[in-house]
Amino acid sequence: MRDFPKMMFGLVLCYLASYVAFRINHVDVTPGKPPTVIFAVESTWIYYFFRPLTFVDGLLTGMQFHIGPHQS
Repeated sequence: MRDFPKMMFGLVLCYLASYVAFRINHVDVTPGKPPTVIFAVESTWIYYFFRPLTFVDGLLTGMQFHIGPHQS
């Protein structure tokens, strides 16, 4: 039971690190539009997995989030 807090801390740390890695690698910068993190349509589960962090990230940084590519 004493290892439970350490295990939970490790899981939360892995969750945060994976979100940061995903965000860094999926930012779309289009001229004239704010930077947006793009989630692939085929993997909407990733969008819902990271959804709690996208709320916080959007409030703190103003980043926008989108499922699928931008429409021209």
